Amino acid sequence: MLRRHFIKFAGLAALATGLGSAALAQMPAPLDKPEDVKIALVRYLSTGDFFQSYLSGVETQAAAIGMDLRVFDSRQDAALQADMVDQAIALGVDGIIIQHGLTESMKEAAQRAVDAGIKVVAFDVDVENEAIPQIEQSDYLLGKLALDQAIADNGTEFTAGYVYVPGIAPLDRRDVAWEEVKQANPGIKEAAVFGTLDNPIANAVANQARSILQANPTINVMFAPFDEFAKGVKIAVDEAGLTQDIKIYSADVSTADISAMREPDSAWVATVATNPSVVGEVSVRTLALQLTGENPGKSVVVPPTLITQDFLNEQDVSNMEELGAKMPQFQHADVAMADWMPLPKR
Repeated sequence: MLRRHFIKFAGLAALATGLGSAALAQMPAPLDKPEDVKIALVRYLSTGDFFQSYLSGVETQAAAIGMDLRVFDSRQDAALQADMVDQAIALGVDGIIIQHGLTESMKEAAQRAVDAGIKVVAFDVDVENEAIPQIEQSDYLLGKLALDQAIADNGTEFTAGYVYVPGIAPLDRRDVAWEEVKQANPGIKEAAVFGTLDNPIANAVANQARSILQANPTINVMFAPFDEFAKGVKIAVDEAGLTQDIKIYSADVSTADISAMREPDSAWVATVATNPSVVGEVSVRTLALQLTGENPGKSVVVPPTLITQDFLNEQDVSNMEELGAKMPQFQHADVAMADWMPLPKR
């Protein structure tokens, strides 16, 4: 549950960034001695490619700066996640990134960290604290762009299945877009709402989707605004032989997702995403700005991009690296930056 990353020499950070020791020497305190700065990532969700890529971004940006990173993984145990925040506080960390979680379990834990003088940022969890910047992917826009594409492909009259688990901040923000689109387009019928975050998420959702498809044969659109949800729906659609009859619209992307979208006759036709690795980098940079006394703002938003099956096929994109090359806005976000900030070498 606890992984330690000891980055003890500024020279290693210089190697990671390719910027040299002169640039590192210009970092403000306390990052002028980054090896003495300890930060923690406290995770609620970790299953799936998105979260592995996010972790990679956190690790590479922390290494570029030279900070000592500790990773705590609660594996969707809300009480344990709150306890892990307390563990990080007891370790004497200087900063904490809270990644996902439930407001009711994380609100008080986050406040305890603030009370201890620790800088905190939160990614995709609303801890209801003005002192804590919120990192987000503009989740409303993630949902809205996907639904705009669904309307472009299917018109304003279709029957939809919707995969949703309430109480998770990014899913709740995407749900706002869904409710608005339904209200603006009475011809869109919501036949069923289902969803779970039980591990493994894709397989658990597939089990639900099988029953939903059997009970609702008129469904021709699936709105699954999380890629693990979309994977599960695709499993059920493939097994039912409905790849020509149903279109899947999602959020988030990974190399595995790209492969699934490009399969012959794949029902997964569009997703809207930020690069999760970039979001991880932005999370660390936001915390670094706080540590040096700068104000990154209450909300730090990484803009999303629409990615269609047609684009992937036309550009022959097969992985995240090629997606970044063909879609430069996906590769880097000019967010939470400073002239002294070392970046990971690409």
